[in-house]
Amino acid sequence: MSGTEQDVLAGVGSRLRTLRKGRGATLADLAQETGLTSSTLSRLENGRLRPTLEQLLPLARAHGVPLDDLVEAPPTGDPRIHLRPVRRHGLVFVPLTRRAGGVQAFKVIYPPADRASTTSLQTHEGYEWFYVLNGRVRFVLGDRELELGAGEAAEFDTREPHWIGSAGDEPAETLAMFGIQGERAHLTATHPHH
Repeated sequence: MSGTEQDVLAGVGSRLRTLRKGRGATLADLAQETGLTSSTLSRLENGRLRPTLEQLLPLARAHGVPLDDLVEAPPTGDPRIHLRPVRRHGLVFVPLTRRAGGVQAFKVIYPPADRASTTSLQTHEGYEWFYVLNGRVRFVLGDRELELGAGEAAEFDTREPHWIGSAGDEPAETLAMFGIQGERAHLTATHPHH
């Protein structure tokens, strides 16, 4: 095994133990969730067994974390989230959540409006909520068109045809939450009774 590979796998056992204990799960619980034996799980956690991809994939799923977090997690005690921007269709997505599945949060940066480009409406499974941080956003939903400024928010079912982009000559930035199964992001305010 190369030195680099050894480094990448070095902390896997302690991370697996920390994740399991953080969830309050026993080795028997995890064995049931992953199909691995309690003995194998114990040997992985104490570093006596070198993990394989076939073992790490069900463990990442069971713990609800990306595979990267098992093999290349930041050092223990480092509270920072290491964000990796993704560029897609001219937009920049900065993931703000690290768990796999459930509602995902992103900062989305839309480039300045290009008047020549056509507005192509899209539909897909899910539910989205977004809040405009900076700039102005042009939001097309079905046959409605809205312009939102900083501090304004919208939520919608993504099965309805939609398009979001910058409405001005400056980039627009939003905070977006997206639920692939259609989970809705609800903010609940408690109103005191008078």
